Amino acid sequence: MKTILLAEDQQIVRQGLKMMIEHNGPYRVLEAKNGEEAVQRYDQERVDLVLMDVRMPVMTGLEATKRIREKHPDSRIVMLTTFADEAYALEALQSGALGYLLKDVDVDRLMASIQGALVGDMVLDGQVAAKVVPKLLQRTPHPKTSKPPHNLTEREQVILRLVGEGKSNTEIARELYLTVGTVKNYVSHLLSKLGLRDRTQLAIYALKHDLTE
Repeated sequence: MKTILLAEDQQIVRQGLKMMIEHNGPYRVLEAKNGEEAVQRYDQERVDLVLMDVRMPVMTGLEATKRIREKHPDSRIVMLTTFADEAYALEALQSGALGYLLKDVDVDRLMASIQGALVGDMVLDGQVAAKVVPKLLQRTPHPKTSKPPHNLTEREQVILRLVGEGKSNTEIARELYLTVGTVKNYVSHLLSKLGLRDRTQLAIYALKHDLTE
């Protein structure tokens, strides 16, 4: 059974998340009410994954993440917060967090994210992924290939490029004079065609294949 450390200062939220996670998976959930307590509990317990709130008293989740990662480089931490804040997400990921999720995530997505993070996958909320991933990759050298290895139509390549540039479905629809529903359909088709899981992977694909301007 995997052990998850849940760092959350609001008791009712913490207890609700604990019940949800333990009910829906083979997990044992430990609790911490602030970042300092999370650091201490991580030192004392065998923890497989930390779900860390961003804003907490005594010590923030961002600071706690840095401290845990410094002492335990193999630690796996995912931020779980109400703030869809690009700056917070960038700081968390640059500090070594594996992901950034919002608390309004549904149960299925939360449990899938936990499973992914436990095996080292990056998990990002869709509201911040398209903005954050391009900025992270711009700061990290990576090889690019000359063209996508899949047979994409011209319109598919345009939409893929815009996703890689961090555009939302609404922004893409406005730029291409399409409906938001049509753009969503294109994005879903691209995910299926390229064998990718989510918008984050789609943005990474576009950047790696030099499709962005």
